[in-house]
This record gives sequence, structure tokens and C-alpha cells, in this order.
Amino acid sequence: MKAQQPPLIAPSILSADFGAMREAVLALTEGGADWIHFDVMDGHFVPNLTFGAPMVAALRPHSHLPFDVHLMIEHPERLIPDFAQAGANSITVHVEACAHLHRVIQQIRELGCGVGVALNPHTPLESVRYVLPAIDLLLIMTVNPGFGGQAFIGLMYPKIREAAALIQRDAPHVLLQVDGGVSPDNARELAACGVQVLVAGSSVFCAPTPQAGVAALRLALMSQQA
Repeated sequence: MKAQQPPLIAPSILSADFGAMREAVLALTEGGADWIHFDVMDGHFVPNLTFGAPMVAALRPHSHLPFDVHLMIEHPERLIPDFAQAGANSITVHVEACAHLHRVIQQIRELGCGVGVALNPHTPLESVRYVLPAIDLLLIMTVNPGFGGQAFIGLMYPKIREAAALIQRDAPHVLLQVDGGVSPDNARELAACGVQVLVAGSSVFCAPTPQAGVAALRLALMSQQA
């Protein structure tokens, strides 16, 4: 079983200063982050607009860490090739945005990237049951997507535990990721639920330094392991 390993920490640069993105990536790389998470929003699928593939490409030379791109956009198949070319290591799309989810999964795989599928808080796990063996990562949203800094939705704990059990039974190679309201206060409980990748934005970038934010999460996880 994979559950004994402490979760990976994937800070979301959505919460960084957009005028200092290079510095944010360098701080996360030097500060012990495992991945760097990019929340891409189009102003249609979610009520916010962030950045596109050129941002990923501009930051790629400044870190050796995996770039984990989360596409909160309509018709993601249009832009997936751009993000793959920009240097994304993994690309996650939403069930709710894909009319032909399996086709999109194949597209990402053929471009050489890891494949993730995300579920909004209200979307049932049943919607991924028949594609789960074909993906690498399942993302459970623990806020309604669109804005950083939202509070974790406590009602998601049962869904997270059910997702962990489903993965263990049907596709144990799949990593379980959560995104939204993750902090040192709930990191221990999320790890205990079987989460393997923690996406954290505000808790990392509202700390005195991003390095301190990553360290606080790591400390919380270490105390959970003890």
C-alpha cells in the first residue's frame, strides 16, 4: 500500500505575487516543495481568469520540479497541446468540462504528460469509475473552483475517504490529490484519509516566506507520521 508515504506538497502559484512569479518558483524549488501546481482558469468554466501556457513556458527553465497543470477551462482539448509543449509534466482536466473524457485522457497521454482528472465538490465519484485505471491522478476539489483563499469544505472528508478506497481497490497506481483550503491545520487529517498530494496556495504564500509555508506543512505531516 502507498498510504504510508507522507503526501507530496504541491504549492499553487495562483496565490503568488504575479509580479514576481520567477522568484516564487525559485523559492518553492529551494524551499522543499515536491511539485509546482498551476491553476489555469478561463473566466468561463470558473469565474476568474489567470494565466496560460506562455506563463508555464516562461517559468519552466527556473525549476527542475514537476509542473502540475490544472485546467479549469472549457473545451480543454483545444489548449492541452500548448501546455504540453510549454513544459507541463502532468495535466489535469475536469470531468464537468469534457464531453468525451476518455478521448481527452488519450490526448494527454499521447503528448507524453501524466494524466489527471478533477471533480468539483458536488460531482460524484461514479463519474470517474470507468476511466480511473487510465489516469495517474484523481483530484478532489475541496472548494468550489475559481478563487484562491477559500475555506476548506468539511463535507468533502467522506468523499476523500471514498475516493481513497476506490483507488486502492480499482487503480492503486493513481495518486489522490486535494486542492482547496489546505493548510497545516488539516494536512494531518487529509493524510490520514489517504491523500497523497496536497495542493496549497494561501497557506504557503501567506506565510512569512514561501519556504516557511512549505516547512509548516511538512512539519504538520511529520507530526502525523510520528
